[in-house]
Amino acid sequence: MSRQRYIGLMSGTSMDGVDAVLIQMENNRWLAAEAHAFLPYSDELKQDLLDLQQTGDNELHRSQLLSQQLSRLYAEAVHLLLADTGLNPADIRAIGCHGQTIRHAPQAGYSIQIGNLALLAELTGIFTIGDFRSRDLAAGGQGAPLVPAFHQALFGDSSQTRVTLNLGGIANISVLPPHAPAFGFDTGPGNMLMDAWVKHIWQLDFDADGARAAQGSRISPLLDTLLAHPYLSLPAPKSTGRELFSLTWLQAYLNPQWQPHDILRTLLDYTAITAARAITEYAPQAEAVYVCGGGIRNRLLMDTLQQQLSAPLRSTAALQLDPQWVEAAAFGWLAACWINGIHSNPVRATGARHPCVLGAGYYA
Repeated sequence: MSRQRYIGLMSGTSMDGVDAVLIQMENNRWLAAEAHAFLPYSDELKQDLLDLQQTGDNELHRSQLLSQQLSRLYAEAVHLLLADTGLNPADIRAIGCHGQTIRHAPQAGYSIQIGNLALLAELTGIFTIGDFRSRDLAAGGQGAPLVPAFHQALFGDSSQTRVTLNLGGIANISVLPPHAPAFGFDTGPGNMLMDAWVKHIWQLDFDADGARAAQGSRISPLLDTLLAHPYLSLPAPKSTGRELFSLTWLQAYLNPQWQPHDILRTLLDYTAITAARAITEYAPQAEAVYVCGGGIRNRLLMDTLQQQLSAPLRSTAALQLDPQWVEAAAFGWLAACWINGIHSNPVRATGARHPCVLGAGYYA
């Protein structure tokens, strides 16, 4: 058995920056997560990426320039991680890079994550694996969520059902039964709508600890309207993104007499209620819900979620993986699966017709 190191790179729907996590594997067996680095997006880069969510002038050219810009930032994150750990490119078996999602349209058979993988391999000198969603889509799947198989490999228990809840820009769950394959889906917005509203009103990136939401009260008519979104009643498997839950979509339902703090509190409740309802429906027997992603830092959101659930909320740190490291670590793990020829798409989560080896590789 050979021990190998991988670096996973993740830049999610929140578009706040890139996480890099160094993991150690023994062939296809997880050993440990060893280190983490984070580089934030500039305001200009984030806005340019948000602009690509909609059709516009010269978007193909803009997307290619942004792909190169992202890969330079990804490479910088890799070099920072190597410097922090005293490692060299030759010490890393492969990079697993998710890329930045700019369109997710599984109903049309595609999901676009930009990031120039060949350039990333060139800049780092490390074999680079990406394009993880395409193979699952080709097999009739949603191409998302991809992490339930990783969650089961790390967090599954042989005697009880667990749930992993990722509170990123989009919220998604992985249900981990003791004697069956994992499954999961996107439950709806995570931090995305709250962050967009805070940016729009207060020019802040996020509501620290839910402090502004705590100053507001729920607007029941608005919450009822948001809960009527047809996505929420669709059966799993399903996945979503900014295409459905955007600031523009929200603004169409707002009354100018409503106060900003009350709208924010309603959006927080919306995230908590949609996630809790999904967990209650699909995993009523869950022993605990283990939370990861940026939303875990929002104390009010966590408290509101716990009020909606009978199972206790815990951090994935209780399972030996920092909640801020989980998603990036997953793409290091997916890279190891590719290297070892292991099927890694969670077919019960994506709806693919059969298991697949995910990804495509670029030699350095």
